[in-house]
Amino acid sequence: MLELLGSGLVSLWLEMAGVQIKPLDALDALTWQSSPGLVLAPDPSPTGATTVQEYLKQLVASKLIAQNLGQSQGIWMQSGPMLMANHQGTTPLPAASLTKIATSLVALKTWGPDYQFDTLVSATGPVVNGVVQGDLVITGGGDPMFVWEEAIALGNTLNKMGIKQVKGNLIVNGRFAMNFQRQPMLAGLMLKQTLNRATWGRPAIYTHSIMPKGTPKPQVVIAGAVKFEAQPNPGQTLLLRHRSLPLKQLIKEMNVYSNNDMAEMLADSVGGAIVVQSTAANLARVPQVEIQLINGSGLGPENRISPRAACAMLMAIQGEASAHQLNLADLFPMSGFDHRGTLHSRHIPLATVIKTGTLRDVSALAGVMPTRDRGLVWFAIINRGTNVWGLRTGQDQLLQKVVKQLQQPPTVPVALTPHSAINSLPQLGADSRNEILYKS
Repeated sequence: MLELLGSGLVSLWLEMAGVQIKPLDALDALTWQSSPGLVLAPDPSPTGATTVQEYLKQLVASKLIAQNLGQSQGIWMQSGPMLMANHQGTTPLPAASLTKIATSLVALKTWGPDYQFDTLVSATGPVVNGVVQGDLVITGGGDPMFVWEEAIALGNTLNKMGIKQVKGNLIVNGRFAMNFQRQPMLAGLMLKQTLNRATWGRPAIYTHSIMPKGTPKPQVVIAGAVKFEAQPNPGQTLLLRHRSLPLKQLIKEMNVYSNNDMAEMLADSVGGAIVVQSTAANLARVPQVEIQLINGSGLGPENRISPRAACAMLMAIQGEASAHQLNLADLFPMSGFDHRGTLHSRHIPLATVIKTGTLRDVSALAGVMPTRDRGLVWFAIINRGTNVWGLRTGQDQLLQKVVKQLQQPPTVPVALTPHSAINSLPQLGADSRNEILYKS
């Protein structure tokens, strides 16, 4: 590090990034990164590269991978402008759910962290004495997390408006999904059931039991069937608008649980896999060939991302988030802070923000970890092999060795300190996101 400081490379990097800072403060500035993928020089210390080579040899020795599969493993490790380790780092490899990094980046750039998806509720006839004299129409706007809580809150709002019955059908149109079921007829059937407490099954009953005490049970009885119509009725009357959780929370939930359906819906909403692929590469400033996608979730080995591109996309997300007073920990799980989802049973260094990826023969891990001696260390590890649990253990051990060598920082850097309000339980307050638009 002293070599780099003396050579002026860090100061040059900061100058290129537009940061005015005194030379003595350069080391602290390594906790901030604004130029994705910028590598000016290799790390003067061989520690990172040596550790990675030992890790690769151990994969073969422990029979987690065959000798001839070494070229199927990809690793990239970077701190600021310093390349710490590289093994097949620019080769696009099956990345599994690291694909969700690309989806997160493009969604965040497209809409911003506070964007909300609208689900509209309309009627094709007047409301007379609490009865809709026609159909109830649900027009989906792409909300990827319209779940039991949202439907219960929707039903309760209809009851507050005095609506308790629908003479006609439940019509579904637009991009409507419920409980991650994207088939509109099935989503509509779940919604119809949830709107009427008399037809609740165990999932709805359980969900209501964990909602805030005193939450009413809705009763909106729909006499007709569930139908899908591609085009809305031009004569329908808008009753209310339901807004989704803010995008920052949707992205966080998607990444904490690596939810494939949420990722597919977000990717579709921005224009599909091709748009995600090209936009993510442009934002991360990496060659287009290093991000090859067939969907937004990572399902399928055809989704290929280079380890370098995975790191560059995470850096781009950090930069985009910082413009909104957020950071990567607000959008991805952080060890020691998030104790659910894909972090369960992992042994990743404290305060490391990560995204996992798993297929039948792929185990991937990418993220950023704070260190005392190198600031933020960005990393991506893509393993090919069928012993997924063994590969995960190896990844955790590699990161533990690196952070042991570089030392943990005394405190979590501000650049990775999550904003706790963002991580509050997302199911609370669904009713407050309903806007009544009809007065009887």
